[in-house]
Amino acid sequence: MKKFLVINPFGIGDVLFTTPVIKAIKNSYPGSFIGYWCNERVKPILKDNPCIDKIFALSRGDIKRIYHQSRWQGITKFLSLLRNIKREHFDISLDFSLDHRYGLTSKLLGIKKRLGYNYKKRGRFLTDKIDIAGYQDKHVVEYYLELLKLLDINPQDEKPELYITEQDKKRAFDLLQSKGIDNKDLVIGIAPGAGESWGKDARLKHWPAEKFARLADRLISELGAKILILGDKTERAIADTIKNTMRNKPIDLAGETNLEELIAIINNLHILVTNDGGPLHIAVALNKKTVSLFGPVDPKVYGPYPFNERLHIVLRRTLDCSPCYRNFRLSRCRSNRECLEKIDVDEVFNAVVNLL
Repeated sequence: MKKFLVINPFGIGDVLFTTPVIKAIKNSYPGSFIGYWCNERVKPILKDNPCIDKIFALSRGDIKRIYHQSRWQGITKFLSLLRNIKREHFDISLDFSLDHRYGLTSKLLGIKKRLGYNYKKRGRFLTDKIDIAGYQDKHVVEYYLELLKLLDINPQDEKPELYITEQDKKRAFDLLQSKGIDNKDLVIGIAPGAGESWGKDARLKHWPAEKFARLADRLISELGAKILILGDKTERAIADTIKNTMRNKPIDLAGETNLEELIAIINNLHILVTNDGGPLHIAVALNKKTVSLFGPVDPKVYGPYPFNERLHIVLRRTLDCSPCYRNFRLSRCRSNRECLEKIDVDEVFNAVVNLL
């Protein structure tokens, strides 16, 4: 029995992009043990995946945050994490972090075979690596699957996967019923925030809240849709702007759901209209229809995958400077975000109608 440790400290989308890798390993080594080292926030994305045997939900960023609050607690949690990983005696690590510190930690923990990417020579502690300058010209999922070549594994399925328990489904169903939604309703979600992994720069990925409000009003008045505003507590101000600008009344769930509940609610939607971010990739993994709005990021690299024009419509304005996010670097915007600002409400409304 081989024991694999998958390392990915990034956000929701990036973690979902690794699920085809995990499934391919499990298919090739049915008796294998797969551990996953991720950040605390994304644990719900992985917790019900039948291919994953154990989750270590504490990234370097999490430890740094805890350390700033309490040095003792930060050190204690870090040492506990190391003990827990070492106790499993992993044979192989697949490191998607692009950070030499994870490779060094894996080496010190006794993992003999360490696979990953050599980005800017950060793969110096890896035993097997692929040189990259960044992610461009193909989707991140395809980059991730390339790592399997180092294990002589040929993946049979490239689609990201997400699992929901019956308990979470029932909680979401009960919540929607309490908000006046039943099975006959056309339910459309809008995620006007997203992109939390970008921190303060997340706003650069956001279509204007006022346009989301105008779109939601039309979806209600012309299609009779029930509109759910989705987001976390940090996106409360965006949700308020939309709600206070609208003529009709949406169902505002921003900040009212945890990630497990958000996943189950998205599973109840007919369509999700969203910026580039985690909710988009949740919906794609759940085979939900999406209209996504892209600005600085190339959808060919970070968009819905695999792309299916019957399920997904991506809207953007391609400028001479597009995409301005290349090789993990965001250039200063010289065009006042026209790639997003120039997407009009009619265009998004028509995209929703086309998918319906």
